[in-house]
Amino acid sequence: MIKLFLGFVLLVLTVGAFALALWKAGKFTYKGKPAVSKKDKLFSVIFSCVGAVCAVFLAVVPPSIQTVEAGQVAVVKHLGEAKEIRTAGTYFDFWLTDSYTYYDSTVQNLDIVASAYSKDAQTMDIAMTVQYRINPEQAIDIATKYGDLKTLSSRIESVSVERAKSHLSSFSAMEIIETRSAISPAVEQSIRETISEQYYVTIVAGVVTNIDFSDAFESTVENKMIAEQEVLTAEYEKEKALIAAEQALEVAKLEAQAVVEQAKADAESQELVAQAQARAIAHKSVETARMLGFTIIETKTEETTEYSIDFTGKTAEEIKLISEYLKYIEYLETWDGELPSTVVTDSSGASIILPTP
Repeated sequence: MIKLFLGFVLLVLTVGAFALALWKAGKFTYKGKPAVSKKDKLFSVIFSCVGAVCAVFLAVVPPSIQTVEAGQVAVVKHLGEAKEIRTAGTYFDFWLTDSYTYYDSTVQNLDIVASAYSKDAQTMDIAMTVQYRINPEQAIDIATKYGDLKTLSSRIESVSVERAKSHLSSFSAMEIIETRSAISPAVEQSIRETISEQYYVTIVAGVVTNIDFSDAFESTVENKMIAEQEVLTAEYEKEKALIAAEQALEVAKLEAQAVVEQAKADAESQELVAQAQARAIAHKSVETARMLGFTIIETKTEETTEYSIDFTGKTAEEIKLISEYLKYIEYLETWDGELPSTVVTDSSGASIILPTP
């Protein structure tokens, strides 16, 4: 804006001064050529000189005013040699001897697409984004070594691709897939170490945005993942079945243990009943023997009382009679109520009914 305004003002002054000089010289008349006085000639010369000076300023001043915008840095070349660095502001440098080369000092974005190979020779297409910003204090070095920003960007892109390929080639395709999240930071670090010191820029970010393998390889990986998932599912089902079997076994063990315990209880109960029945029969036998005049001998222990019959002074017939009677009582204890099938008659003619065993 300053350059335009100053140029416009100088142009108006130049044209106006020359117009007044011509007017005073009598060049603008309608009725013949009037006589030009000495005073008019003097003013004509003065206005001509003013116009000439304004023309010189118009040719020198506006072209020599240079403006560096925010986000830019300029390198001043004096007769072709880089001399100074200009940051944002307005400067005056004679345009015939000094020229400006502008560089964008904001963050530059490079979108890169390239092909690479893994350690096991699998091809892949990689997409990455590299962001960098030039170091303004090293703008003269950039101008001297690379000339313009386009050449520098091309060089940074080449190095970034080479670093990415070198890093990826040290891993197999499956390792790249499994450690994809760690690939990008490692590539960025490699790019930083290579570029930052040698190319007068600061790497802001380096991100691997995508890695695409061939369709055949991706299909193989997908099938492998499906197979692994099926194996995991089968192992889960197996573990589930084993747990269910173990639970069923424990239940069966507990049920079997319960049956055993119940059987033991039943056996103990039956044993107690049998013992009670035996004691009842023994008691009846003892009472019957006493009624028949036999002597009963009691022998007491800590747990039970044992009985025995004293047959002293008894005849064989009496002993036989008590034995048969006791046997009869035992049969009666186990008789099921059916009609007797056996009748025993003794020597005196008495009939004894014996139930069928």
